[in-house]
Amino acid sequence: MKSIGKKTELLRVLAHPARIRIAEELSKGVKCVSDFEELLEVSQPNLSQHLALLRTHGLIDYYVDGRLRCYFLVDPMIPDLLELLGRDYPEPLPAPACCPITRKGLYPGSRRR
Repeated sequence: MKSIGKKTELLRVLAHPARIRIAEELSKGVKCVSDFEELLEVSQPNLSQHLALLRTHGLIDYYVDGRLRCYFLVDPMIPDLLELLGRDYPEPLPAPACCPITRKGLYPGSRRR
């Protein structure tokens, strides 16, 4: 099981729209740099930085096929995490009926946001 620190680092590394898109595409299969350049609206140097960060943290890796670098997912948690992030939750969780410690009092109503 991953430690809290590793989980936090995983979320921090993925916390960018371009890196989430890269992970989503890699969850569908192997992609080469040229595939990403067509999908993402980022410069090639910026794309390389995102790929390098994901690779440095062990989320992805690549192999060389001629002149192409072909990337693939390594961390098995990524597809599960992306699926969870893609779910639609129509309603928030229900409010508690009372304090779970004292078992007294009623929840005052609407939640603060």
